[in-house]
Amino acid sequence: MSRQNSSDQYSTWVGLIYIFNLIVGTGALTLPAVFSRAGWALGLSVILILAFISFITVTFVIEVMASANAIMAWRHIQHRKRVCLSQDSAFNESESEVLQTLGESGPSNSDSEDTPLVTPFSTSPDDTDMTYRYYVIRDKIEMGQMASLFFNKFGATLFYLCFAIYLYGDLSIYAAAVAKTLTDVACTYQPDNYTCNDTIPDTETCWEKFALNRLDTYRIFLTIFVFLLGPFVFFNIQKTKYLQLLTSAMRWLAFTIMIVYALKNLFIHGAQGNPPAANIMGIPTLFGACIYSFMCHHSLPALVAPIANKSSLTRSLALDYILIAFFYLLLALTGAFAFKHLDDLYTLDFSPRGSGDCSKSNNIFIILMEYFLALFPVFTLSTSFPIIAITLRNNLQLLFFREETSYLCLRKLVLPILAVLPPYMIAMSTKDLSKLVEITGSYAGAGIQYLIPTFLVYYARQKTNKIIGLGVVNKFASPFSNNCWLIFVIVWAIACMILVSVNFMQIHLHSSDVRL
Repeated sequence: MSRQNSSDQYSTWVGLIYIFNLIVGTGALTLPAVFSRAGWALGLSVILILAFISFITVTFVIEVMASANAIMAWRHIQHRKRVCLSQDSAFNESESEVLQTLGESGPSNSDSEDTPLVTPFSTSPDDTDMTYRYYVIRDKIEMGQMASLFFNKFGATLFYLCFAIYLYGDLSIYAAAVAKTLTDVACTYQPDNYTCNDTIPDTETCWEKFALNRLDTYRIFLTIFVFLLGPFVFFNIQKTKYLQLLTSAMRWLAFTIMIVYALKNLFIHGAQGNPPAANIMGIPTLFGACIYSFMCHHSLPALVAPIANKSSLTRSLALDYILIAFFYLLLALTGAFAFKHLDDLYTLDFSPRGSGDCSKSNNIFIILMEYFLALFPVFTLSTSFPIIAITLRNNLQLLFFREETSYLCLRKLVLPILAVLPPYMIAMSTKDLSKLVEITGSYAGAGIQYLIPTFLVYYARQKTNKIIGLGVVNKFASPFSNNCWLIFVIVWAIACMILVSVNFMQIHLHSSDVRL
């Protein structure tokens, strides 16, 4: 928990831009392909529904943040009360001795009927407002701290376990995306029987004069990437403000170019893609991609706490989610109709060796733009990979070792390796980004985005009502305060997991039948 200094605060609009940049990331690059498979009408409906449910759980997190601050403020007041009472007791005992010396009797009990129940710790007139004193988002209390505050030990362990699994999936997606991007850009050989819109098998040669196939090239790039950035997990590094601004500018530039480029293809060449209106079989993959694409809940405390004016926070977040949903729909719709074939990673559809109608441009500006889009995941994900790996290492430490001084060798050597090695092995075994996003989003992502905020807000309401009382109103309470919304989100999360699990079973059975 950390107190926000006034110099670290920023306006509401700056905070919303940070949240927008956090949400619109890698997941958005996987949306056009899964959107096209699910169908334009069904995909549009699913994105809007999942955006709404994600917003519901965001309001749950905001309410829990205020509740956690209220509990910490209450504990601070009780501590000050005990200090003041102990000081009064020591003073009364000393006074009683003096009075007895003088032949007078002192007070027999320091806790008389006039003793206030809560000793004020400030003379500010605002302290008379109990809502101001308790339900404010002043301190940055992370999700793990809130889980430890409102869950029991078993619940807190489940939280850290779910969070670690999600970060493992995140790192696997990042590593696979970077290696796949580098392979697609570097492999220049294209067989005569394949066009730029066809998916070239991994068994095909990467370069014409070298006997190295595309899968081996992918694994070589993956190994180089992990060996270059993996060692950072042994240290502590911080994402600087300038690095965040640089990656945000690159992200905005890349997404804007992709949308404009797709619109240009639609106007000049017409619709090359022909997605169906609805395809039920594409829903599980779309669920996982959308859950992953709307994920911001685990980082909300760090982004919301420094906002100076939080009076209209819920309305501002609603506007942010509307803009994000509109942006996703624009990106997915233009991509689904502008390209005949869509890769799992949307940036690979802007290949320098020909895109859209497979024509190669001789314009140096167009060529540079295509290389920038193709390599965009390498630039942005490489800066985030070490930071997420360090976050995973720290959560593994909290999961297994509660004390800082215990098992120093394991914490310094084994945990960093455990943070990097499993994602590397997962990315080595598969380069299917759709599958990785589907699993990460539909299981661990659903836990962090749906289940954890719902259970947190339920137990936070119980604890604050018991300790602080029903008379003090939480001004950051979610507008979806009825328990029916809690039940709805839990049922929805379980239904998503069941749907994805059934889809995996069908794919496994189908592949088994094909082998037989």
